[in-house]
Amino acid sequence: MRRFSGRLRSASIIGLQGIRARKLRTLLSMVSLFLGVLAVVVVQAGAGIAERLQLADLELQTGIDGTKVLYGVPPVAGAGQAVVDTVRGRPDAVAMVGLTAVVGEPGVRPVNAGGSPFDQNWGGASQICDATGKCYDPNAGLPQGQAIELRLTALTGDVREFRPYRPQSGAWLDFASAPMMAPRLVLNEEAAKGFERYHVPAQMRVNGASADMTPQLIGVVKDGDPQPHGYVRLDELTNWLPLARLTDPNGMSDIQVAMAASTPVEPVLTAKLKGLGGADMSIETIDSRKEMQDQLNLLRLIFLAMAGLVLVIGAAGVLNVGLATVGERVEEFALRRAVGTPRAVLAGIVLAETLLTGLFTAAAAIGVSVAALKAVTVVLGPSEPFLQGVEFPWSAGVSGIIAGLVAGILGGFVPAIRAAGIPIATVMRA
Repeated sequence: MRRFSGRLRSASIIGLQGIRARKLRTLLSMVSLFLGVLAVVVVQAGAGIAERLQLADLELQTGIDGTKVLYGVPPVAGAGQAVVDTVRGRPDAVAMVGLTAVVGEPGVRPVNAGGSPFDQNWGGASQICDATGKCYDPNAGLPQGQAIELRLTALTGDVREFRPYRPQSGAWLDFASAPMMAPRLVLNEEAAKGFERYHVPAQMRVNGASADMTPQLIGVVKDGDPQPHGYVRLDELTNWLPLARLTDPNGMSDIQVAMAASTPVEPVLTAKLKGLGGADMSIETIDSRKEMQDQLNLLRLIFLAMAGLVLVIGAAGVLNVGLATVGERVEEFALRRAVGTPRAVLAGIVLAETLLTGLFTAAAAIGVSVAALKAVTVVLGPSEPFLQGVEFPWSAGVSGIIAGLVAGILGGFVPAIRAAGIPIATVMRA
């Protein structure tokens, strides 16, 4: 082992001296390898950043991995009250009641009937169904007016522990303060676009409410929903809409409960709801990363294959330079053999040069990638929120180092064998 370590150290030292003596050839080898290693680093970094961004957008809609979500709260008397009583004041569970609201002029058809995005026209409208299953359009026959239809989610607490909505302007709902008669409303980006585009009166109608409300628009968040969406405190909404009506089958509302992975709320709440007749409830654990992993892996493999092709071409350039260098150093290697240098050390000298060249190239490619990402985030970060907080994934740096070493081995293996096979008699030519 000591003998092998000494040979390795000797080969490394002589290889480093060879690099210093032939700077131009080393530079040519690095240039041929640079694009290949850079491609590997960029692909790995891009895949890591894309995974982070895609996961972040998915978390806005489905929730953070590990969150449990209860669906199928039965539309029976007392179900809504049971949910609210169980999660009230708890940081490990939040109830979300979804329903439809219209903000604007009364007695008119919303500009986005059916809650469609403002740059699209779904051609539909909200349908209300009675106990017999007969459905009708509450806006049928009404003239078009200055009103906006949006999906409204009433919350019992701060849902951002489970769905990390990103604030864009204004403030989020304050659950520590006393409830107000004028409900505070936080809009998503699509809803904010509509309120900026259309000047609608501050009058909100919710099916089943005792009277129209005057909402206060306090902020805008990014929630990943392409439809207009608003968020309100449940206790402010129940000043106008009794809690019992939130589970009315004719009210077009639905209730979900987001919970931490380990919380006593789950068994208590499910027991209460089953006692009220809930038979179709389901609890799912969010695992967004697993769902999108296959797609990301396939995309990464495709781009890595292309980067690998560029890397092989770069290794071929190193191979050509290495063969030319060995051809010029035939007498040197023959003389080393004549004074007793083992063939393994001669091969190690050549291989050490290409490996060190690969490492230097990897370091340069990683440095360029880090600097480029930093420049992009500084220049475009203020206008592109998704670039804020993006950091270089160092797993890409490790991939770059591995790519540099592999390219060094591929480019130096044949020249190393050729150097080791030079006969001693060649020294007589000198």
